[in-house]
Amino acid sequence: MSEHVPELIPEGLVADPDARAGVDLATRGHQIFPTLSADDIARLRRFGTCRGWPDGATVFRACVDSPGMVVVLAGRLSCSRTDALGKRVEVVEYGPGQFAGEVATLSGRPPLADGVAVGELETLVLDAECLRAVIVAEAELGERLMRAFILRRVQLITNKPGGPILIGPAAHAGLFELENFLSRNAYPYTRRDPETDPEAAQLVREHWKQASDWPLVALPDGFVLKNPTLAEVGRCLGTLPRIERGTVFDVLVVGAGPSGLATAVYAASEGLRVMVLDQRAYGGQAGASARIENFLGFPTGISGRALAGRSYVQALKFGAEIAIPARATRLLCHERPLKVELDDGTCLQARSVVLAAGARYRKPDLPDIADYEGRGVYYWASPVEARLCRNEPVVLVGGGNSAGQAAVFLAAHASEVHLLVRGPGLEATMSSYLIERIAATPNIHLHARREIVGLLGDENGLTGVRCRGRDGGDTREFAVRRMFLFIGADPNSDWLHECGVELDDKGFVLTGAETRPERGARTLETSVDGIFAVGDLRGGSTKRVAAAAGEGAAAVAQIHGYLASLAQR
Repeated sequence: MSEHVPELIPEGLVADPDARAGVDLATRGHQIFPTLSADDIARLRRFGTCRGWPDGATVFRACVDSPGMVVVLAGRLSCSRTDALGKRVEVVEYGPGQFAGEVATLSGRPPLADGVAVGELETLVLDAECLRAVIVAEAELGERLMRAFILRRVQLITNKPGGPILIGPAAHAGLFELENFLSRNAYPYTRRDPETDPEAAQLVREHWKQASDWPLVALPDGFVLKNPTLAEVGRCLGTLPRIERGTVFDVLVVGAGPSGLATAVYAASEGLRVMVLDQRAYGGQAGASARIENFLGFPTGISGRALAGRSYVQALKFGAEIAIPARATRLLCHERPLKVELDDGTCLQARSVVLAAGARYRKPDLPDIADYEGRGVYYWASPVEARLCRNEPVVLVGGGNSAGQAAVFLAAHASEVHLLVRGPGLEATMSSYLIERIAATPNIHLHARREIVGLLGDENGLTGVRCRGRDGGDTREFAVRRMFLFIGADPNSDWLHECGVELDDKGFVLTGAETRPERGARTLETSVDGIFAVGDLRGGSTKRVAAAAGEGAAAVAQIHGYLASLAQR
């Protein structure tokens, strides 16, 4: 059995610096489970509703709609979890003055535990909207609540992993995709191998019929999914919320990378109703960076996952709604409000749209590469991949900063990292601090002017990589089971053609005076009124995390100007 604790949770969701991974949560009980004073509760009464439950009644259930933050006034509230195998684990019991809730409560998403009344339970309940109002209006009290929510999430995942159980063959690409999705979205899960785990084998006997059923996903309510899509898992776990028909958002952001999350934070904090869509995970490509060392304000560096996690919680705090995985497939702008259609047929409406979909990973021209994706070929290097290549040699292809960060990160796990670049060296494409670090890492071996020409494999996945010198030199094979590709990215703009948003010759979105000289101050607006572009997707943008976040923030002022012009029509 492999119990997984997403690295993003302790380092990313914890807002205060001293509450990172490695901190002993046992010493922070007063912050995790504080008791509110009479004055605190009096302040909360302005926002909440009194409710009562008889002894033994269910107050809330894991993976089901939550009533919100529950403050105990009298009686007790017992919280526990039952995993997909029927095992119940007691989590905590709250007494008078204490409250139930964690990060998911901010957005009204299902909790990770069941809550049952012990004795006659009297409570004060604050739904997600009222809870966010408290956090903004009562700064000191809100800070204590936020710290408790964040640390509880850390504790739930760190101490007693819950969530779904993933079951399947170790080398199955679908299993890896699910594991990566849950990990990058900081959702707890357990992975079990039916070859060695008797309980997993029993679930296989009960639910598995054929190879197309892999992987199995056993949910906390006991239901077992067979080879589910990411969207099906997202709906079951609440990461893909239901949206009421007819809802019109002020701002619809497509892409939850640094630029999209920055737009969400600033727009939501200024009272706009915001929806953010992403097809895989918040953080985008930056979220896969092992360590960003040139981001302003973090002199010791910060991982992309940590930066994304903090931004995500900040967006939730201000009321932004975030739907993952939700892939936009069409942008319809011939009538107002604007419409974005998703791959499941859902159509969302908004007064303005921010294109922050970034870029998709570029792939080498190898005919069989799709056969090995998730089975030895990877496009990012997270703790999930690092665990797979522990004490094994790996090949990493690419000469940019992302490749350099990944090489240094993987070198701490793999026995050797063979870094292949097409050019004569790294100086023209990589920051000097990374070049120096690579040179100082003994198990990173640079192979200049080489390119991949073939892949070797068996039924379990990749077994080797064949490359050759670009100067007509020898062909060489590396016996590796893991290859990481960081060879650039192409703009994720294919879905925009129907709307008529102007693109440059490389597919990046044009904005401002590049589309219409009279555009004026709205430098981030595209050729279509009310549609803005930020971050890596925008033509001429600086491909840096800090620049992307800055553009996301700047877009909000321009959106206000556009919305004001709408009101005057």
